[in-house]
Order: sequence, then structure tokens, then C-alpha cells
Amino acid sequence: MKRRRFIGVVPLVGIGSLASYAGIAAEGAKAPFRVIYSNDTTHILSCRSPGPERDRPFTDEDLRKSILEAEGVDAHFLQPGLGWIPWWRSSIYSAEDHHAWLRDKHGVKGVTRIGEYLLGGGDMLKTLVATCREIGVAPFLSFRLNDGHHTRDLADALARGRPTTKMARHYWDNYKAFRIGPNMASWDECVFDWGIPEVREYKFALLEEACANYDLAGLELDFLRHWSRFGVSVPLEERREITNGFVARVREMLDRTGRERGLPQRWLSVRVPANSTIRPEQGVDLREMTQAGVDMVNLSYSYFTWQDGNPGQAREEIGDEGSIYVEMTHTTMTGKATAGSGTQPFLRTTDEQFYTTARLAYEQGADGVSLFNFPYYRYHVTESIGPFHEPPFHVLPRLKRRRYLDRQPQWVFASAGRNDSILGDKPLPTILKRGASQLFSLRMIPEKNRPADGLLRLRSDEAIDDREIEVRFNGEVLKSVAAEIHPRSDSYAGTWLGKPSQFACFVLPKSVSLESINEVEVLVSGGIRVRLVYFDLILG
Repeated sequence: MKRRRFIGVVPLVGIGSLASYAGIAAEGAKAPFRVIYSNDTTHILSCRSPGPERDRPFTDEDLRKSILEAEGVDAHFLQPGLGWIPWWRSSIYSAEDHHAWLRDKHGVKGVTRIGEYLLGGGDMLKTLVATCREIGVAPFLSFRLNDGHHTRDLADALARGRPTTKMARHYWDNYKAFRIGPNMASWDECVFDWGIPEVREYKFALLEEACANYDLAGLELDFLRHWSRFGVSVPLEERREITNGFVARVREMLDRTGRERGLPQRWLSVRVPANSTIRPEQGVDLREMTQAGVDMVNLSYSYFTWQDGNPGQAREEIGDEGSIYVEMTHTTMTGKATAGSGTQPFLRTTDEQFYTTARLAYEQGADGVSLFNFPYYRYHVTESIGPFHEPPFHVLPRLKRRRYLDRQPQWVFASAGRNDSILGDKPLPTILKRGASQLFSLRMIPEKNRPADGLLRLRSDEAIDDREIEVRFNGEVLKSVAAEIHPRSDSYAGTWLGKPSQFACFVLPKSVSLESINEVEVLVSGGIRVRLVYFDLILG
């Protein structure tokens, strides 16, 4: 059953030129956004860029700049915190209440820079809406439903007998009864069980407050920070019923509060796993969510740019009613952390990989793309994972220009990412045993009359230059060439590109035909086995 829509052009009161984004809100109208940008807020203080150093106070101007620099996007999705402590003017759990509780009951006197900002009258949602109004971008609240970042210090907090400044009173007072599991070293177990009504009620109350008090164009429910929401005792059917019921309740609230603010058309987005095999354990059913009122489905691989985002399958699930987006990030693969969280080396997503990923998404039925963790090309945590540089903001407006994308070189890839269940049954990493060929597939856009040969690269995390490797591409034997770790002069040099000894490279003649799905056969014919973690094909 389709959700009822308001008929006619719906004015977005208080959002100036954003009225055009509402469009004609007829039955089955789809969200008009093509490029959506996720702002996690914390990068403003954790990433170093030209200007003051990282110990500066947080200000409204910092937030404003982080919105303005994402020029060319259609909607700005702000994530104000982890979804436990509101980073807006709240009557449910204010910054004043939070710090008074810490100070008076637990003797915790420290205040974070965000806490100082809030205690000084700061209001992130107010700044978001005002800034987006100026530039004609739709302001969204992106709300993390079960983020566990604040639980990393739980064991130490319990040993000291007092919470950290990042722990909400709701969490500290209920962690014994509401936690998913007993393992305090696991974020998946330290977050709360959504099978408990009080857990859902707290999140809903914060969402309702934000939607009732701010002229937001829409709301995103983030199911991926973090994706563990239910204890093992909650059956899958019940998880789905709970999730759909919550979505339907949010839909009603979003419409009701929108009308009260003179904003009858508001959009509801969900950030969900692109990997369909893990959605059932989260209670996520895209068709039922759409029927419950979801307008936008944001397909994510959590931390990575991934070129098999399954928009075609998602389209089959939801039909033509909703808009589908494929998420892209700052990286396509990470290595082992050198000194704890955030110190893992990472392979930067190149311009061509952004363009190719977007083009593939559109070809498979996506309506747009989204960006996540985009500022993290800048310095963060440690110089050892650099060198760093400014994010490629120039790609943002180009991602919605189909003709521009069609003219760009293709850079397709498959990646091990990291050992992360959100990636599902990925082909990499894998062990290529000597004498046993292995098949891989590459999704591409077929091109006729290619002007130049392409370069196919296989990458290991160990030296493989003493192995003999044979490759066939759609049945054609490819000729090996010298290893190339930096195939394009304008891509990002020096950022965990690998060593020449870790690559086996092959030329793809321009005469070899390309298909939508291409078959790559790899055979280790000499030497010991090869551990393969990445392969890519660069054309043009």
C-alpha cells in the first residue's frame, strides 16, 4: 500500500530556495536529490586542514565551513554526535543536564570541546538549517541508531566507577539491563538491545524533538553506526516487526511535525547495509521499509567505496517507489592498524574510482550517490598513515552529471577491504594455489573503439615478483608488463600504494571486447601460492 502524499508544490517554509527540492509531491513522488553528503561533525576537530591547529575550540563557524566546502551537493546529512547525547538545544537531555549529572553525581569535571560549544549555547541543527538555507541545499539530520564508539572505554569506566564525558546518563544508568551482551571489549555487545522497548523509546524521543523544533528537509535513520541492534534471543521475524514498526512511527512523526512547522513534505532516508545477506539479521527488509514510509535507501559498505553496491537488487526489492543511493567513501582498502583504532593505513579512493562507481550505480538503477567519511583525506590521528592532502571536493558536483561521467576513464576494482562482516561474501582476500585457476568477475560499462590499452593489476600483501602468473580476460590471454604502483600521474601518490614487488601487471589490448560482466581467470603456474587482496583495471 502506497503512503499518502500531499498533492501540489509543497513549500519548504524557512528554507528559502529549497522549495524546489520538494517538487510535485504527488502519489509515489521520489526524492529529487542526486548527490547527498554525510558530515560526521567530529572530523572538524579530528582532521587537520589549513588553519588553526586541532586544539582549537569548536565554533559555529567551523560547522558552517564544513557545510560550505561540500559545494555541489543536493542534500547535507549532518550527524550531530552518536545518537545518545543531543548536540542541539534539547529539553529531553540538555548539555547542562549532562554535565551537571557528571559533575554532581560522579565527580567528572572534564568537558569536551563539543561540550563547551553546547554549554555556550551552540546548536548544530540551527546552524545546519541556516547555512543550507543560504546555499539552496536540503538539510537532513542523520541519526545513528546504535553507535558504540562511546563504549570503547566502558571497561575502564567501570573500573573507575564513573562514566566518561561521552556516556549519556541513559546509557550509564541502563548498561547492565539493556546491553546486548557481556563482552565489554566488543562494541557489538556493549550497545543496547532494540528488543527492549525503552531502548527504542529513548531514540524516538530524541528524533521527535529534533524534527519538531527544526526546519529539516528530511531525516536519515543510520542502521550502520553500528549495525548490531538485537540480542541473540530476539527472533528474526520479531526484529523485522520491531524495525518496521519503528520506521512507520517515525514516518508518522516526520509528517506530523512537518505539517506543524509548515513543512508537509519531508523525506525519510535509511542508511542500510548494501550487502543483502546481512540485512535480515538486522530486521531490515527494504520492501517493507518502503511500504512503511521510507523514501530513500542509502546502500552502504560502512567504511569503504565498493563497486558492487547491489542497487539493481535493491531496486527489485522496493520497486519504483523509492530513491536508491550508493555510498562512497575516502578509501577502497585498509591495512592492519599500527597502534590502535584509527591508525590503519588506507588506500585512497581516486577521482576516476568515484566517477566509475557512480556510473556503475546509475547503470544498475540507482537514483544518486552519497558520500561518507569524505574529509578523511586530511590529516587524522597520526602522520604514519599519510601523506595527507585536501579532499577532492571537485568531484562532488560532477557525480550527478551523467554525460560527464560517461566521458571519464574507467577505474574498476575489487578489494579485500578489511575483515569485516558488513562486506559479506566478497571474492577477496583469497589464496591462489599453484596450478588451480580461479575466476573473478568485473562489472564494467562496455565501451567500443577504446583509444588505448588498459592496465590490469593484481596486488598481494606480500612479495610475489618471483611467481609466474597467467591471466585471461574474457578468454583472451594477457601479456605481463612491468609493475606499476602509480598508474595515473594525477592520482594520490605515496598513500599506501603498495610496493612493486607486490604487484603482477598485465596489458589489456584495446581490441579486447568489454562486457557488462567480464570474466578474469588467474592461474599461478610457477612458484608458491599467491595471496590476492586487490585487483583493478584502469582504462584511458
